[in-house]
This record gives sequence, structure tokens and C-alpha cells, in this order.
Amino acid sequence: MKDVRGTCRSAVTLALGAGLLLACADNPGADSEAGGVSAPEGDFRYVPAGSEVELGVAGYAKVTCSAVFVSGRDPEEAVHTSGYFMMPEAELPNVARPLIDYDRRTVTLEFGDDIARTAVYTGGQGCVLLPAGEEAPFFEPVEVVSTLPPAGTTPWPMGDAPSNRAFPADVDRALVSEAVELAFSDPEAYTAAFLVLHRGQIIAERYMPGIDKDTQLESWSMGKSLTATLIGQLIEEGAFALDDPAPIPEWHEDAADPRADIRVSDLLRMSSGLRFIAPRDPDYGPDSGYPDHMFVYTGAIDIFDFAVNRPMQFEPNTEGRYRNSDPLSLGYIVRRTVEARGEEYLTYPQRALFDKIGIRQQVLETDPYGNFQLTGYDYGTARNWARIALLYLRDGLWNGERILPEGYVDFVSTPAPAWRRPEYGGLFWINGVGTMPIPETAFYASGGGGQRTIIIPSHDLAVVRLGHFRGNGPGMPILNDALAKLMAAIPPAG
Repeated sequence: MKDVRGTCRSAVTLALGAGLLLACADNPGADSEAGGVSAPEGDFRYVPAGSEVELGVAGYAKVTCSAVFVSGRDPEEAVHTSGYFMMPEAELPNVARPLIDYDRRTVTLEFGDDIARTAVYTGGQGCVLLPAGEEAPFFEPVEVVSTLPPAGTTPWPMGDAPSNRAFPADVDRALVSEAVELAFSDPEAYTAAFLVLHRGQIIAERYMPGIDKDTQLESWSMGKSLTATLIGQLIEEGAFALDDPAPIPEWHEDAADPRADIRVSDLLRMSSGLRFIAPRDPDYGPDSGYPDHMFVYTGAIDIFDFAVNRPMQFEPNTEGRYRNSDPLSLGYIVRRTVEARGEEYLTYPQRALFDKIGIRQQVLETDPYGNFQLTGYDYGTARNWARIALLYLRDGLWNGERILPEGYVDFVSTPAPAWRRPEYGGLFWINGVGTMPIPETAFYASGGGGQRTIIIPSHDLAVVRLGHFRGNGPGMPILNDALAKLMAAIPPAG
């Protein structure tokens, strides 16, 4: 397999030494069994970057900032459990303690005498990673305010007032309790929240000490499923259709541009064919360079511009790969569509979605240019994710209003044809290969570190598990044990 950066390898080496990363496209992937396509000759783009260590420090600072200012967590605990994976493991001991300025609401991490990167808390847009040398992002943060009445006096699911509904008689309460105990059975799993929703009712809910139902917790790539939901809403509103060519102007300026054939559905299925190097790629290796997939988190760049200006590697809908390019391209479509209608983009999800389904706050963070970074920089409560699951369990209907188009839930929960295994749908994962002890028809939002919102239509059931990143290893086996208990406790839907 030829180097993924093609004949530009020497240029990349020089660029890295100068603090720049050269993204080069010259027939990448031409020998792939999926059938490669040629990118335009000489399509070179420079983007700001630094060494792998500097990028790691940047990402670490951002995650720590969000843990402290969005989630309200202890800095020492957050440094240990959440942001560490951004750094090369061998260099972790050399990262200085975070410098937290509670007046400026910033977190700075230093490495040696030459590297210091800062993230700033903006309020409505959470924490934003600043480019090196900058003191503020390149957009004006906007406060996001819900129009919903107080949650404490509003019944679930539009609020949090205690339910008067009895525990379902056909559910084994003891087994449900055992499932909850299993989810918290290993302290090294760092399970932060566990919630069980059955027939629209919360029948079990528990949090680790220091966390409660209102804590905005790291959700990571579950935000991709939020992007799918926003796209579904725009489809229902008639902005575009599922199989329309993706309305991205950069792909339609040249009649010969192969990206013009990418459909909205291809992006949802992560089957666009865009060249966007990711650690999950089967041909990713030591010579692949710093992955584009991670660069969007650590580069402090315009992530939408970076994503939509990638060249093609595969024909659309022929190769399914887990790459951040596709949900970011969809995010670009959301922003363009909303702003073309004259609406405020940064408050759009709250107005259009969250206020409709009882969510008063979901922290959607951005890059320094004000683009939602829903590939991973998003924070929500367990109850918020349960409401999103309920929307999908109800086929996109909420209080009689159709929020998602008819058939959309089936689309996102059906295996994408370009994926070699039946494990991915439309920005949701699918249990088609039996990863979890639940029906193969179940689908779920998944985020790094063991974040899961699991939707099981056959049992009118949803399970939310949130945790801190370091607990992913031990957390997943005990989650499976808990799910097995729930399957024994809850009968299929009638």
C-alpha cells in the first residue's frame, strides 16, 4: 500500500519541521480494493499545525477546560481520567499541571519551555481551543437560553418532576436493580451515569458521587448522532432530500469534481469516499502521519473548511470508513442552511430541537471559528440523551409533532451498504454483529470512553451510560453484563 500522503512525503517532513502540516492529494487510495479515484493534480492545502506533542497538549487543555468549566469536575481528577489520551503516552509524565484561571475562565497546559496551549470557557459554546498565540476565538460567543418552563415543575419527559407512574408490573425490578449495580461494580470503569428508560418512563437511574442529573458530561462521538438528528429535521422541513447531492458549493464549482456525486445519505453513512486519514482505517500505519481525524480536535482550525476541502479517495457509497470528515461536512450543511434562512446558527439546535423535546441545556462546543464540533466536543446529561433516545423510539414523533421524517429512524438504524460489516447505519452504530447482548436490531450513539445511548425498539427500551474516558476498558464488559440483566428483566414490547 502506498503512503497515504502519496508523493508529498518529503514535503510533509519539511512542513512539520516548520510547524506546518502539508495536506497533499495525489491519487490517494488508487490501489484500494474498493476502487480509488484520482484527486485533482496539485491539490495542496497548508493548514496550521504543530508537532504531535504540541497538538496533544492543545487537545489535553481543551478537554480539561470542559471538564472543569462545563462539567464542574475536580481538575486533578479530570487530568487523570479524561484528557490524557490526546498526548503521546510516553510524554504524559512531562505535561505540567494545568494552570487554571478562574477569572478569565481559561485552562493552560505547558510542556517544557516552548509549548503552552490554552482553551477558554465561552459560556454558551462551552470551551474553545485557541490557536497558539491567540487570546480569544474568532467569533462572538452567544448565550443559549431555553424557552421551556422550569424543569422541576414540568412532568417527564418535558421536565424532571417526579413521575406518579407505578413501576411496570411485567418488569423484574430486582434484576433491573442488579443491572444498575453491575454498571457501577468496578470503580476503575469510572461510570458517571446510568439510566434505563422503558415505555417512556425512567425506571432506573444512578450517578457516581459528585455527579447528578444536571451534570453536563463528556459525550464525545455521540454528538455525531445529534448531527444526524439536526439533518433529519432539515429534511423534514424540506431543505433537501436524503438522496440529494450534498449541498456543498465547493463540490459543485467544477463539473468534473467527483465530490459532486456525494449524496446527503452517503455522508450520514460515513461512505462519502473523502480522503480523511483516521486511526480506524485498515491501512493506517506509522507512516500515515498525524491523522486528519484527530487534527480537527487539536489543530484549532476551521474544521468545516478543512473537512469539505478534502479530495476523494473512493467512489461514493463504495467504502464505509469511520472518519470525521462526513459528520463535519453535514455540520457545514446545517450551518449554511440555517444562516441562509437568516437564523442564528449558534442557538439553532436549542430552538429547533432541544426546546421541543424537553432539553434545557446541551453544551455544543465549537472550533475557534464558531463551527459546532459535534464529532466529539459536546456535553449532555443522561436525561438529555434519554430524551433523544425517546425521540427515536417514537419514530421521530414528539407530542404529535413530526420532528424527523417518516422512515428516517429506519434509515439511520439500517446497515450502510458500503460497510463490510453490518455495524454502522446513519451516524448511529448498529448491533448487527452482536457486540452487545441485546437484539441485533438495536442501534446506538457511541462516544469515546464508553459513552452509549442504546436504543432497543423491540423492547421499547433505552439505556444511557456515561463515564470518564479512562474507564472505557473495564467499563464495557460490565455494561454488557448490565445489559444482559436488563434483557432478562424486561419483556419484548407488545
